[in-house]
Amino acid sequence: MSTGTPRPTVGAVVLTMNDRPDEFSVAMHSLLAQQGVELDIVVVGNGCTPEQVPGGVRTVELPTNVGIPEGRNVGAANVKGDLIFFFDNDAVLPAPDALLRLAAEFARDPRRAYVQPRIADPVTGRTLRRWVPRLRVSRPDRAGTVTVMAEGVVMVRRDLFEAVGGWPGHFFLFHEGIDLAWRLWDRGSIGHYAPDVIVHHPATDPARHTNFYRLNARNRVWLALRNLPAPLIPLNLATWALTTLWRFRDPAALRASLAGLAEGLRGGHGARTPMRWSTVARLARAGRPPVC
Repeated sequence: MSTGTPRPTVGAVVLTMNDRPDEFSVAMHSLLAQQGVELDIVVVGNGCTPEQVPGGVRTVELPTNVGIPEGRNVGAANVKGDLIFFFDNDAVLPAPDALLRLAAEFARDPRRAYVQPRIADPVTGRTLRRWVPRLRVSRPDRAGTVTVMAEGVVMVRRDLFEAVGGWPGHFFLFHEGIDLAWRLWDRGSIGHYAPDVIVHHPATDPARHTNFYRLNARNRVWLALRNLPAPLIPLNLATWALTTLWRFRDPAALRASLAGLAEGLRGGHGARTPMRWSTVARLARAGRPPVC
């Protein structure tokens, strides 16, 4: 008697602050409806006791808000599965085989450490530029190798996630996906974008967060100081600074960004493990050198 092919084992991590009750309910329903995978789910209450959690789903309560990347680290440590799926609590999986199809992408190339689906607004169907994990964003329907990720909806191999130390928890918010992707690439792995797998997510503005400009700038500095060979750090930061000056017309936003830049330069980035020059070359060949 044939036992068939084993089903992929997936641990799903969802964070909540109990501030999106309607969206959270829909997100969890779509997650529980997934078929073809062995699914283990944990909901992490980031500074709260999780509410409206469906039966059979485990929870972890954190007494304070430790930030998104560290909350996801806690969740990853509390789920089982060879693959870990990080899922925003206002996202929706419109098809019941979404996780199965994402998991199948890893079998197609053993070098793949993470796979990102295409994220689209449920009303307009639009995929925002920041959701496309490459510099050329005009074709969000084009699959391929990618060097960064959209952190809120992504599947990662557990063994590699743990080998590189998970998310940079002290980032609190913003740029943690680039940090993780670079460290995975530095182990010889790659990322893959699978746009035929659709995940719905409202097209919200990250600047809605009070500390967006400060944290965005601080973490950009930390990202460079943690990961880049020394000669590339000033080039990376200069590119970012010029782009910031060109984009921002709001004096308050510019001041907050400069404050974040100064904060980042004062330290706090954590252990410095610069990537190999061979990784720099691989990232450049993949279309995104680590200077932009």
